[in-house]
Amino acid sequence: MEENLRESFRALAVSRPSGEVREAPGVTIASAGVTFQMFNAAFLSTPVEGDRELDRRIALARVHFAARQLAWSYWVCEDWLDKKARRRAGDIFKKHGLRLAIVLPGMLAEKLTGPVRPLPRLDVRSVDDRKTWTHFCQIGALCFNVPLAWFQEVFDHARVWEHGFKGYVGYSMGEPVSTAATVFAAGATGVYNVATLPDYQKRGCGEAVMRYALDRAREQYGTERSILQSTAQGFQLYQRMGYSVVTNVAVYTS
Repeated sequence: MEENLRESFRALAVSRPSGEVREAPGVTIASAGVTFQMFNAAFLSTPVEGDRELDRRIALARVHFAARQLAWSYWVCEDWLDKKARRRAGDIFKKHGLRLAIVLPGMLAEKLTGPVRPLPRLDVRSVDDRKTWTHFCQIGALCFNVPLAWFQEVFDHARVWEHGFKGYVGYSMGEPVSTAATVFAAGATGVYNVATLPDYQKRGCGEAVMRYALDRAREQYGTERSILQSTAQGFQLYQRMGYSVVTNVAVYTS
């Protein structure tokens, strides 16, 4: 889970002229150098023992982003914190100017179960040209409640799709309605950016695009294992598809 998540951010960071990927003791920085702080990210690269060690690793990342005057985030798989570090995590992050933004259940499926209902027939296209880039950004910005310019700054570039980050857009009657993206790392396909326009939600569009994306990954990499970080809206769907919670991912933001 943790390694795949880091790899997804590395893929985005190396695609941007302003991006940076750096390794420090116990810390990985994968920053796209953009306005949207979620994509200027730091991660633990090994488990943490003790609150002082957690404090040190947060301070390392804070110095990096302060020097670049970037808003940023710290993504933490909570299983990598020992009891003391986990107990004091909120206060330590607050000391460094970060607040808990969200906790996402980290879910894993060795193999998907079949659909519980017929899925809509969508024309699913790879994100590989200006038209599909635009639609991927428009759907993502709307569904994740982010300014379109922020989403475009991260995703609306050809190089994004050339470094292991694969995107898909589902079309219904020629209209773009849903997206998904995948990254393969650590023996699993990570599923990201699952989003469906409000008027098409609860019809199976997101599931259809996600299954299509995972089928392509299975054909390429030969494994059905997949992971994701779930929103509250998608949690029951992912459970029906065969995913179970294996960790929690806490996201702290400046």
